[in-house]
Amino acid sequence: MPKKFMKRYLPSPERVRAMRSLHFLGDILHEPNLWHINRHCVARAFLVGVWFCFIPMPFQMLAAAFCAIWINANLPLSVALVWISNPLTMPPMFYFNYKLGAWLLDRPVLDFEFELTWHWISHRLVDIGIPLYLGSLIIATLCACLAYLGIQYLWRRKIRTDWRHRRIARRAGRAPGNQTS
Repeated sequence: MPKKFMKRYLPSPERVRAMRSLHFLGDILHEPNLWHINRHCVARAFLVGVWFCFIPMPFQMLAAAFCAIWINANLPLSVALVWISNPLTMPPMFYFNYKLGAWLLDRPVLDFEFELTWHWISHRLVDIGIPLYLGSLIIATLCACLAYLGIQYLWRRKIRTDWRHRRIARRAGRAPGNQTS
């Protein structure tokens, strides 16, 4: 995996610990696994970040951060991956989630209409919310598991490839015709 690339763009632990707004967390930020870039921490970060990016809720980044701390995932990467769902990608993602939930619940897909009134919100919240969250939970779980397994596979593949190249280089260096005296 591009470990150097990640280290270049993710904030350092010292920089995050120096942020005054995070001092309420105390010694939690001193846990080394929250900052490691290894196969396990990065795969768990993808699991957390991708899962929360598909859940329509306020403060997704905060929820991802607490979950990353809880399961010892890479904290900055978990929080950054939540931004897969941004203002450009949210509408198609959540509409697909809603359609999946409506299909699974055998409900008709409602036409888009919005009124900023209490009556509309209380009436439509159940009609839209239940299929939306059902579809979101299913898609979030599926995509997060695929991301976790994909990172595990790609990381192992990269390590095997690196080992193979080193073995070939060692053999080429020891070949009788390639030695210089």
